[in-house]
Amino acid sequence: MSQISKNCIMKNIFTLFLSFVITFSILANDTNQDKKILLKLYQNTKGNQWKIKWDLTAPVSTWYGIKLVNNKVVSINLINNNLVGELPKEIVNLSSLEELNLFKNQIFGVIPEKIGNLKKLREMNLSFNKLTGTIPVSICKMQNLKKLELFMNQLSGELPTQIRELKALEYLSLFNNQLTGHIPVSLYKLKNLRHLFLSSNKLAGTISWDVANLKSLESLSLFDNKLEGQIPFDIVKLKNLKEMNISYNSFSGAVSKDIVKMDAYNLTMINQYGLAVLMEVSKDNVGILATDD
Repeated sequence: MSQISKNCIMKNIFTLFLSFVITFSILANDTNQDKKILLKLYQNTKGNQWKIKWDLTAPVSTWYGIKLVNNKVVSINLINNNLVGELPKEIVNLSSLEELNLFKNQIFGVIPEKIGNLKKLREMNLSFNKLTGTIPVSICKMQNLKKLELFMNQLSGELPTQIRELKALEYLSLFNNQLTGHIPVSLYKLKNLRHLFLSSNKLAGTISWDVANLKSLESLSLFDNKLEGQIPFDIVKLKNLKEMNISYNSFSGAVSKDIVKMDAYNLTMINQYGLAVLMEVSKDNVGILATDD
């Protein structure tokens, strides 16, 4: 074998070795970065008082509620584990995270403003905590988000009008908060939405006739808000709708028998005197302003 051939072989071996070292170094850095963020979460939420604690001397792959793929954190599932404190802002840098479930803890403060950086997130459940502030607009950047649950908190402000960008969203549950303003018309563009729960807030305004665009909708709950005006007759066109509760609002006018049958409380409303009253049912099974088709 010539000296030139030997040099070429040695060069190739060195190149492969260098490539391996660089790849290993990158993976190690990624793992260390994710670990630092998890440690920040542990410290911020009094990890030493969790029901099931992490052994910080053990590999991250063994930590309770943590799932890794290719040494990257893809899931954090710490349901009802006595997390007490604020979410670290660094959590938005878990670039491979697909699931964040911190249901039923004692997390307070605000949702990190840049939470939308979690581009791969498919499910987020921060319900049954003590979160305050508004729903960050950046959430609407999560193109892969299918399930968003923020119910039983103290969130205020209006729903982001950019919510239409969550094209993959199937499940939206925001009940028992202090949300105000109107339901954005853009929400009715979420054609994959199957479950919508906005009850027990302070939402005002009307239900848009665009509600008929929610063809996939199976559950609708707007119970106990300040909604008013005519109930769109086109709700009956939502053939997949199985459950509906829009009672204890201030809707007016007559409604069809079909709409009454769908509502869990038979459309009991609150009048101007604060008293519970039943809506009038149209005798010809169509409501006022009903469409012809």
